[in-house]
Amino acid sequence: MFDPTTRLNRQIVDIRPSGIRKFFDVLDEMKDVISLTVGQPDFVTPWHIRDAGIRSLEEGKTYYTSNNGLLEMREQIAAYQKRRFSLEYDPKTEIIVTVGGSEAIDLAIRATVNPGDEVLVPEPCFVCYAPLVSLAGGTPVTIPLRQENGFKLTAEELRAAITPRTKALVLAFPNNPTGACLTADELSSLADVLRETDVLVYSDEIYAELTYDFRHTSIASLPGMRERTVVVGGFSKAYAMTGWRLGYTLAPAWVTKQMAKIHQYGIMCAPTTSQYAAIEALRNGDADIERMKAEYRARRNLIVERLRGIGLSCFLPEGAFYVFPYIGGFGLSSEQFCEKLLHEKHVAIVPGDAFGSSGEGFARLSYAYSVRHIEQAVARIGEFLQTL
Repeated sequence: MFDPTTRLNRQIVDIRPSGIRKFFDVLDEMKDVISLTVGQPDFVTPWHIRDAGIRSLEEGKTYYTSNNGLLEMREQIAAYQKRRFSLEYDPKTEIIVTVGGSEAIDLAIRATVNPGDEVLVPEPCFVCYAPLVSLAGGTPVTIPLRQENGFKLTAEELRAAITPRTKALVLAFPNNPTGACLTADELSSLADVLRETDVLVYSDEIYAELTYDFRHTSIASLPGMRERTVVVGGFSKAYAMTGWRLGYTLAPAWVTKQMAKIHQYGIMCAPTTSQYAAIEALRNGDADIERMKAEYRARRNLIVERLRGIGLSCFLPEGAFYVFPYIGGFGLSSEQFCEKLLHEKHVAIVPGDAFGSSGEGFARLSYAYSVRHIEQAVARIGEFLQTL
């Protein structure tokens, strides 16, 4: 008798579904819910960027591009990265345009991880890293980050986690969900440890433009780090282009060549319309970034003040658009707290353990929402806390 369960890939079956999406599914069934769950800008993609995409369609540019993306697009990425982050990459051999940052991360992991390799994953972190390592046959090894360190990875923690089997480190700062960032000096301390090894770095810099207290530094810009680092960037957060599904990798030619094979067979090329829109964003979008960043900074200050005002401990995030308050003092797990809040006060936030076990006792709130939306949500959370 046919048994469909024996036809499935065991690695897929054993992977835990996203803890973020679990709460999204509930939202569809409830009314009057105020959600602070989505890591998506509430801004519409700036008009001049949308117009460039529309114009490309009107001009009939509906064809495939080269596998690695339009050369003009890659040239603009190279110019932008050099101008903004002091990174220099050859647009012909060291850049791939991808379908979002998530594909870029997948390419980096699959092109470098062999069965049995360990990949260090500091957490709390975005939900995709450990599953992608497992799918590549590797072993994700978590490094629990601590609130007393501002959820930053320290050189001591990194050194203690490295073993002879360590292939790579996931470095995701500015961080989702905590909003933590690493200064140039803090990155230098990590680089000092890594230069003693042959460990690779997957540097997820999708929030690089959204830092509030100091300018973002890429670890790839530090001495001796470029040749061992794959930088992941994109357009979703900085330009409010989530639905355009566009990202990219910056990496030495030796690994870009291998990532391109996976991209070629799995994707073919990123959407052509999105690439033409992104060219305009790179050329003329700096003012858009600064305008949106100023608004996020104001919202950050507001939500932290309001959360502290209702009695929640919350450190000030330095980047991205999330806060990560401590909710562990009420006798409930993070998931229980968030489920109870959702059903009793119709406010949706994400439990911290959705981002790894070290997130237990915390919750993620996105402030990529209007001020009015944020104030209403926090007011309801305050009412909820009074019942506990």
